[in-house]
Formats: sequence, C-alpha cells, structure tokens
Amino acid sequence: MATDTQQRIDRDTDVEIAGDDPIHAEGTLPFDRYGPVDHVSHFSGIAVSVLYMVAAGVTLYEVFARYLFNAPTLWAFEVVMVLCATTWMLSSGYITLKQRHIGITVFHVMASERTRWWLDTFAMIVGIVALYMLLSDASLRAYISISQLEKTGSAFNSPMPMVLKSLLVLGGFLYLTQLLVNLHRHLRLPLSRLVVKLVAAFMLIYFLAAALTAIMGEASVFGTVSGFFSDIAAALDPSRALNMRAYDLGTISVIMVILLVALMMTGMPLGIVTLIVSVIMAIAFFGPRGLYLVSTNAAGLLEHYTLVAIPFFVLMASILERAGIAEDLFDAMSIFSGNLRGGVAVQTVIVAVILAAMSGVMGGEIVMLGLVALPQMFRLGYDRKLTIGLICASGALATLIPPSIIMIVYGLSAEVGIGDLFMAGAIPGIMLALFYAGYVLLRVNLNPKMAPTAAEVAEITGHKGGLSRARMTAVILCIILIAAVMGSIYGGVASVTEAAAVGCLGSLVVAAVRNQFRWSVISAALLGSMTTVGTIIWLILGAVSFVGIFNLVGGGDFMRSLFLDLGLPAIGTILVMMAILVVLGTFMEWIAIVFITVPVFAPVVETLAPDLGLTVDQAKVWFGILFVMNIQIYFLSPPFGPACFWLKSVAPRDVTLQEIFLSVLPFIVLQIIGLALVMIFPQIALWLPAALS
Repeated sequence: MATDTQQRIDRDTDVEIAGDDPIHAEGTLPFDRYGPVDHVSHFSGIAVSVLYMVAAGVTLYEVFARYLFNAPTLWAFEVVMVLCATTWMLSSGYITLKQRHIGITVFHVMASERTRWWLDTFAMIVGIVALYMLLSDASLRAYISISQLEKTGSAFNSPMPMVLKSLLVLGGFLYLTQLLVNLHRHLRLPLSRLVVKLVAAFMLIYFLAAALTAIMGEASVFGTVSGFFSDIAAALDPSRALNMRAYDLGTISVIMVILLVALMMTGMPLGIVTLIVSVIMAIAFFGPRGLYLVSTNAAGLLEHYTLVAIPFFVLMASILERAGIAEDLFDAMSIFSGNLRGGVAVQTVIVAVILAAMSGVMGGEIVMLGLVALPQMFRLGYDRKLTIGLICASGALATLIPPSIIMIVYGLSAEVGIGDLFMAGAIPGIMLALFYAGYVLLRVNLNPKMAPTAAEVAEITGHKGGLSRARMTAVILCIILIAAVMGSIYGGVASVTEAAAVGCLGSLVVAAVRNQFRWSVISAALLGSMTTVGTIIWLILGAVSFVGIFNLVGGGDFMRSLFLDLGLPAIGTILVMMAILVVLGTFMEWIAIVFITVPVFAPVVETLAPDLGLTVDQAKVWFGILFVMNIQIYFLSPPFGPACFWLKSVAPRDVTLQEIFLSVLPFIVLQIIGLALVMIFPQIALWLPAALS
C-alpha cells in the first residue's frame, strides 16, 4: 500500500500541500501552444521559485551569526525581503497563465457554459483595467525612486525601497501582459481580438512614453505625449461630477460593500475585485491623484517582514509532504495503536495534529489524509460516516494549530504578534483534537461494529505493519524538527520567520534521511510554494489597498461606531461579530473575510477589552483565536465547506458530497462547543502565552 500511495502522490500534483486547488483546478494551456509571453511567464515563475530556498539560506545564516557567534549581519533582512518580493511579484505571470488566482467560484460553476464564458470575459477586462490603473501611478513612483536612488537609511543602507517599487511595477506589467494574452486567446471573433491588440498597443505607448519622459525630461517629445494623456485623465476626472464627499459615511460604506460582494459573485480573482473597488473609490473621491493612495498601499505591503514566514512554512510543508513523511507518520502511529478499538481513527487524529504543525495549510492535509487514511479505514471496516467526518475535521486543525497561515494573515491585518497567536492557538487546537478522538472512542465503544481492534485489523489484512529504519528515523527527525521550530518560537529564541527558515532547511535533512533528497522532489515543492504564496500575496495586495481606501474615506470609523452603538454588552457584540463571520463564510474565501472584517472588528475589540476583563493585547489575541475557530467551522459547513470539496476530490467515486456533508455535522457541533468554551473561558487561549511570556 505504501508504494502504491507514494506512486499516486508522485503522479498527482494536486495532493501537494503547496500545490493546486483541487476544487477549482482546470485544464491549462498545453506547453506546445505557448506564445512568447506564455514562455516568459512560465520561465520566470520557475526561475524565481528557487529564490525561496536562497532566502531561507540567508535567514539561516543570520540565525547562526546572531546566536552562535554574536555577530548579527547588517544585510540579511533587506536581502531576504528583496528575494521574497521578487518571487511574489514575478510569479504573477505564471499564476495568471495557469489560472491559479483565488476566486469565489460557487455561483460561477453553477452557471451555463455561455454564462461562464461571459463572466470570464468580464473578469479579464476588469482585471486589465484594475492593473492598468494601478500601474499608471505605481510606474511613476518607481521612476522617481530610481532617479533618486531611494535607500533604506539603515546601517546597510541598500536601495531596497527602489527595488521593491520596481518589482511591483515589473510584476504588475507581467500580470497585465499575460492577462491581455489570455483575453486575446479567450475571445473568438477577429474583431474582438483586434480590439485587444489595439488596447495593448495603446498601453504600450502610454507606459513607454511615461518611462522615456522620466529619462529625457518633460521638455522632450515623449513628455508632450505623456502630458497629453495626463490632460485627458484630468478632463475625465469623475470626482467632480460624483461629489462623493456629499454622501454620509453609511451610504459610502454600503456602496463599497455592495460593489465588493457583487464583483466577488462573478468568480473573478479576489485580488482583482478588491483592487478595482479600491481604484474606483480612490478616483471617485480624489480624482486621478487618488491612485497614489492605491499604489502606495500596494508598495508598502512588500516591506512587511512578517509575510516572509508564509513561503518558508509552505515550503517546509511541501518538502516534507513530497518526501512521503505523511504516509510514514500514519504507518508509525499504527504500530503504537495497540489493541485499542478505534486505534486507527485515533492515530489519524494524531497524524493530523502533526501534519498541521508542519504545514499550516489545510487543503493539502485533507487531500493527503483522504489519499492515505480514508481508503485504509474503509478497507478495515470503519464506519463510513465516522471516517469521512473525522478526516475532514482533523484536516481542518491546520487552521488553528501553529504554524497556521490564517493566523499569520490575521496577525498582519490586526497588528498582533504572530508568536502570541501561535501560542494561543496551541491549546484550543489540541482541545479540539481530543474532542474528536474522544467522540470516536465513545462511538466505537458504544457500537463495536463501527471500528476494529488492531488484532482484528491484522486478521483482516493478514500482516502486521512496520517501518524501515530510514522511514522511522525520518519520522523521529520530523517530530524533532517540528518541536524545535515551534519551541524556538514559544521560547522566544527566534522570531517566527527565523524559525520557519530553520524548519524549511531542516525539512531537506528529513527528506535526505527518507532517501527523497531528489531534484524532482525539491523542484516540485519550490514550484508549488511559489504558486500558492503568489496567489495569497496578490490577493493580500488588493485587500490592503481596499482596506486603506475604505478607512481613508471613513468606512472603518462608521463600522466601528455602528458596532459600539448597538447597545449590547461586550460579549453580545462579540457574538454579533461571530454571526457576521458565519454569514460571510457561506460564500466568501477566508482570506477575503480576514481583510474585510478584521480591520473593522479589531479596533472594536480593543475598545471592549476593559468590559471583557482583558488587556488590549489579550483581547486582540483572544479574538484572533475565536476568529480562526470560526473560520475552521466555515471550512466544514455545508453547502460550500471547502474541506468537504477537497476530500471529495480524492475520495472514492461512491462517496457523495451529500454523504460528506452529513458526516461532518457531529464534528461541527464539537467545533461550536470548542468555540463556546474559548469564548466563555478566554484563559484556554491566553494561558500559554502568559505562561511563556
């Protein structure tokens, strides 16, 4: 079984933790049909993926220099930021070529083929407009930064600001160009394709004139051409006609939210949705000059060092996954399950906890458990609904058990320490795991027919499980690696990013012990990480721009006052927020929920902290855990629970979505109980951060 499963893993890139989304994955363009732009996008994506490993190596060097030799570098931080930003931005072409951007496709897939064609056309046109608007200002900021050789002012004093602004422009141009090519390929009529070519020619002239003006000056002929375009934009300024400042904050907030939700429902990439709404509102309020606010927010995102932890954790998980560690963990647990009835189910929960601690990404964990654990538990005679529900719920633990990618994004948005969130999520995550294991043991002991013992398993299979010395050593090293990574964070020895880099390179050692230190394994992990993180970063980029404009026009203040004026007690306000998250979770991706709600909710929670009996920092951490637990419930909840669709993508054909939805219901109840306990007793989440502080 182990060999067959591993061969299946090698064939199917969708099971990789950092791989494609198994729900929305579609056939992509064959390599032999690539055009020049497609080749550039493909090559650039593959090339920059290697930079994650280089960045991890630089971070590891800094860790050793600081802690072993007491000689911290002056250059590591800025070099790592540039390396990661290069990968984030230049992955845009590859992601767009492979159509991997995240979107809400629930209604898109329900539409007819003709309707989907029109929705795709609309999405690409909106994307082209949004990127053109972003680049029309961002390119000017980059030219100014280059002309001034803008530097950090740090001890190293590198030109990092200039490089980051230039990378934003390069990534945006690559995204825009590939999107134009995709639209040209998507359209069928010669006249429509001609229009796309004319639009591309106009944009080329516009941006080329602006670049040459920056080089040769306003007095040149290119300055005249560029000035002509600027005069047209000024004449078409919609802010004078719309007079948005005359509207009250409530009306403006409602307009922005309705526009946001309406565009999301079309299935277009969420990064484009938030970006185009930002652009529209910036121009409507401030005219063409408002684009400066959008491009500044976007460029500022690339300086967030916290984001560097995301690719490191994803890459670590991807390498361990590709090396077959998940399968080894499962086989190792089976050796220790003994004659406990339901022992295989309990070991599945334990493996899920370990996988969650080494990944932080839920989708890949559920897919792996679905490939490895589901067939085995079916074969051994475990109850179908119990097995299906357990795998979905256990796989979703990756949202709560650190290192959780959701926690990193939440911490960035709410300005909360990632290490504090990691520590706060550990106990609730283990608590839910114990709930799942306890529920299974209770069920199988009340009804022994639902699960066999180890002796009965041996009788059914005809052999006892075992692991080779190399596989067992790899399992032990993997557990040690996870303990070292999380222990260094909890103990305050290293930052989250530094610990992630150590884990990333430590995973190579584990892969070598597992005899999987091969270029095919590493390259697949790098490529998958580049794709996954690239989609997240471009979505965050649009979301940050949206939140910045929303707060600037007063939307954030209005929403906060709305919550505080409800007249409810503090815990009542928290319950209202939880209810809003439940509603949004029925049709919206988690990352969109984070960036739409957290900037509004977090300040309200800060205000309510004294009434809750907590400090401001404690309140934000506690609410962060409630938020993540709520998102975890959304991952399982019918009719759109992503975990259910992920499991369906790899489950046997006789497993229906209806059966999966029914199977997860008891585990959703356990999740709600866990959420209620953390809400009533905040110290469940806050005890460990306080103890380790």
